Amino acid sequence: MSDSLVINEIYLSLQGESTFAGLPCVFIRLTACNLRCSYCDSAYAFKEGKRMRSEEVHAEVTRLAAGYATTGTRFRLPLVELTGGEPLLQKSAVPFMRSLCDQGFTVLLETSGAHDIAPVDSRVRRIMDLKCPSSGEVARNRWQNVPHLKQTDEVKFVIGTVEDYEWAKQILTEYNLAAICPVLFSWVAPLSDHQRDSSLKPVPEGQHSLTRIELVERIIADRLPVRFQLQMHKFIWPPDERGV
Repeated sequence: MSDSLVINEIYLSLQGESTFAGLPCVFIRLTACNLRCSYCDSAYAFKEGKRMRSEEVHAEVTRLAAGYATTGTRFRLPLVELTGGEPLLQKSAVPFMRSLCDQGFTVLLETSGAHDIAPVDSRVRRIMDLKCPSSGEVARNRWQNVPHLKQTDEVKFVIGTVEDYEWAKQILTEYNLAAICPVLFSWVAPLSDHQRDSSLKPVPEGQHSLTRIELVERIIADRLPVRFQLQMHKFIWPPDERGV
């Protein structure tokens, strides 16, 4: 069904990451992902979900957004973010995001960077991962996406090891990413036992874990033009709570 999406969950919360952290946001979590990053905290979205018509999803977004002023702020609130899973696995996600933009919403897309971002509407703010070595998925990075990045996009490195940091620092310089768009260095939050899906890839051998303090100290010492971030929602609610 070309006008439908397989949805894991839709909910209103605060944006916990990116340069929009702290702002109210309607999250639309889509089902399915073709990556199995070692640190994935949303493995429940790999398979869980139900098919909904696009108009049903629009209606739920509108319901959750009710009561917010549509003017008087730099961005329309609440924000609307498509996340996953991997939203770009579903072809209907691209026209769906366009329709949200047409409605005047500020739309964010969380994507792994393993899929072509070029077809995404230019009004959508794409937050694109570049997978670091400890993810087990570094080979899946689609480098052809880099020339498509624009000032309103963001690049995120999820960093859990010394090797991740050194790799991210190299890529930051090689592609001059900070001159293109904001760059986020996000610390890997440890998974609880029941969050660790058996399908996730192991951290490759020879990696050396990095604490959040050590990551911050390295960013400062190396004078990197990046934004350090933690997943804010995990410090407000229990780190494994859904729908927040």
